[in-house]
Amino acid sequence: MSEKNRDGKRTARERLAVEREKQKAVDRRRRTLIVGASVVCVLGLAAVIGVVAANAGKDTGGSAGPVVAPSGAQGEDGLAIPVGEQSAKSTLTVWEDFRCPACKSFETTYRQTIHELTTAGQLKVEYHLATIIDGNMGGTGSRKAANAAACAQDAGKFTAYHDVLFDNQPPETDDAFADNAKLIELAGKVDGLDTPAFRTCVQDGTHDAWVDKSNAAFSSGGFTGTPTVLLNGTNIYQDQTMTPAKLKQLVQEADKG
Repeated sequence: MSEKNRDGKRTARERLAVEREKQKAVDRRRRTLIVGASVVCVLGLAAVIGVVAANAGKDTGGSAGPVVAPSGAQGEDGLAIPVGEQSAKSTLTVWEDFRCPACKSFETTYRQTIHELTTAGQLKVEYHLATIIDGNMGGTGSRKAANAAACAQDAGKFTAYHDVLFDNQPPETDDAFADNAKLIELAGKVDGLDTPAFRTCVQDGTHDAWVDKSNAAFSSGGFTGTPTVLLNGTNIYQDQTMTPAKLKQLVQEADKG
């Protein structure tokens, strides 16, 4: 073999070796990119998982803590605040929201009759508290007012404070009841309610989770809005002929048996 041929083969082998090294370098870069991309994806997934975990259990209203029913609460899951004699033959079930204008209208119209019938032992009322205006209008006033009313129930002052809240209801778009100081100020209108225990209960949101559970029961109950008022299971708020006088008549007739 001539020297020229040997040099040509050696040059070809060298070129092939160089090309192989170049390909190896390309392969190494490709593997590096693939691994790097995989790491980025894993880190991105970890970041998403971290965000989800960090936000687990949170809602717009904050953590409500354990469910603490107010003193004397009755009914399924202890979600009803009872007023009146347990032996009464008629039961009025009322779903209300303290920010709800229609609820205030109902209370203004029927309050005197309801008080008269409960005092006479002819009617028992079961109050259920909802927070639909918070959901519809934004804010936390429905929830905080309901918690404060539950705190008043702990003090044996629910009925009086319930009436004060409706008497001082702000416009629907005004979330004034979101201010604990306002709720405590209104407690001053009820003899003996503004105590350190009541203030602590209001400020700590002791019954917030109970209020949330009550509202969840309202949402799953198939009701169309507040107030929802049932007399012995029959929706009387939807009865266009219902009046305080008619309610009184129905309750007294049931009482007579």
